[in-house]
Amino acid sequence: MRPTIFAEMSALALATGAVNLGQGFPDDDGPESVKRVAADAILGGVNQYPPGAGIPALRRAIAAHQARHYGIDIDVEREILVTTGATEAIAAALLALVEPGAGVLTLEPFYDAYGALIALAGGEHVTVPLVPTADGFRPDLSALAEAAARPGVRVLLLNTPHNPTGAVLRPAELRAVAEAALRHDLLVVTDEVYEHLTFDGVAHVPIATLPGMAERTLTISSVGKTFSFTGWKVGWVSGPAELVDAVRSVKQFLTYVSGAPFQPAVAHALDLETLDPSADPEAGFVAELAASLAQRRDLLTGALEQAGMTPLRPEGTYFVIADAAALIARLGLADAAALCRALPELCGVVAVPVSAFTRPGSVTDAALRHHVRFTFTKSEATLEEAALRLPRLRA
Repeated sequence: MRPTIFAEMSALALATGAVNLGQGFPDDDGPESVKRVAADAILGGVNQYPPGAGIPALRRAIAAHQARHYGIDIDVEREILVTTGATEAIAAALLALVEPGAGVLTLEPFYDAYGALIALAGGEHVTVPLVPTADGFRPDLSALAEAAARPGVRVLLLNTPHNPTGAVLRPAELRAVAEAALRHDLLVVTDEVYEHLTFDGVAHVPIATLPGMAERTLTISSVGKTFSFTGWKVGWVSGPAELVDAVRSVKQFLTYVSGAPFQPAVAHALDLETLDPSADPEAGFVAELAASLAQRRDLLTGALEQAGMTPLRPEGTYFVIADAAALIARLGLADAAALCRALPELCGVVAVPVSAFTRPGSVTDAALRHHVRFTFTKSEATLEEAALRLPRLRA
């Protein structure tokens, strides 16, 4: 079995000393007090199986978070399940809800795990294009309405804020998605791990807050992106009790439970948001992280423009996609994958082709074959070094 493009690019970065802007994990950890709670839990003996649904303190913190930010009322006992990261929540949801041969609808490009997880569940992957525009990537709503009407489509797997494009679906776009789900009786599984990492005044709106959607939506998020603890792998799914029960019935045969000492730390992280930042500076961590990411995005997009690429300005997440067609043509390369393999030698930077997030042969795959994804979640010093190197591509 061949390694993934992510493993290949990371190995290339290591071998060449290139700046790795391919894989999206932060250089810096989250709040110190959150780490201390985890360390104290380990030393205090919180190292055995936690409750199957997650510890009560974490479930209460998740419910309070949803109520505070979105006005969503959740039953702590029946409507929340703590998982081993968001990816396990998505896997368990698809395995629970997708019958063999049933259609699962996603936007394309899509987080690379989606295709594999849909296949694991025996589903048919149906995609709708995200189209590059002067206003960033926007969903083709006509194609979405048509795809949702296809016989056999059962689940709509939605990701906003969106990896890899950085798009944040607007209220009108979300209403169109909700209308399609309601019209065709689709269940919605929504991946919202970047929910707080949005920029330029753009706000994330959970689709579960739209009329008629709460009773058919499973909402998934995690601590990894919001608080920069990607290695802890603590996520959660919330929604109607019968749907959460279905996910639990699968999850218990995947990891059963996990993250015992991390769960109280994640509860503390979510509770930090309720404090006054003037009394506890860590209470402002998430807002400060989003503001810092916006600045780092601007640093990277400026460097990409100097390198001869055209970045599509993201409204959220860790990532920016750049159209490198002109650069690829000037270098005589075949596509973005060839460019990414050449970048370490050309300028000492590593990135990932957008083809890693598309279905081979699809309309989107053809349209984005010259597009490259870069991450800006690295330290400012790392990005400044990349910004010095990228303009070498003009030489």
